Order: sequence, then C-alpha cells, then structure tokens
Amino acid sequence: MDKNDQLLAQLLYIFQSSAMQGMGKMKNPMTDKIERNMEQAQQSIDMLEMIKEKTKGNISPELARIMDNFLTELRLNYVDELNKDKINP
Repeated sequence: MDKNDQLLAQLLYIFQSSAMQGMGKMKNPMTDKIERNMEQAQQSIDMLEMIKEKTKGNISPELARIMDNFLTELRLNYVDELNKDKINP
C-alpha cells in the first residue's frame, strides 16, 4: 500500500469506529463510556457510502474490499440495533 492508500484506510477506519461508537458497540475514547447515538452512526455510515461512490474505480481492490467489509458490518449492526429498539423501547 502506498502512502495515500494508507491514509484512505485510516480515514475509513475513523468512520467505521465512529459508527460503532454511535451504535454503542465501542466506548467513546473521550468519555471512556458506552454511549449510543444512532444519528451519529447513520451519518458515519453515510460518509463511508459517499466515499465508496466517489472513489469507485479509482482505488485498489484491497481498499475497495476493506470499504465493502466495513459497510456490510456496519449495516448489519445498525439494523440489529434498530431491532433492539423495537423489542425493548
């Protein structure tokens, strides 16, 4: 991976981590607490989807695979969290 690929991978990880924090799957490093903010999670997922769309055909297959894996994982977790809200309002 060249430097720009590494930087893009780090950016993708930042949005993935932000979404996981928003879903309450990871501690917020600033407060060291589990905090749930589904709006933040959705915004981070939307940002990853936008990056995927804007970089389509312009990134390495490895980075495209990383992005697809992050998005799949985040979408499944997001739906799971929404379903928890329906079961335990």
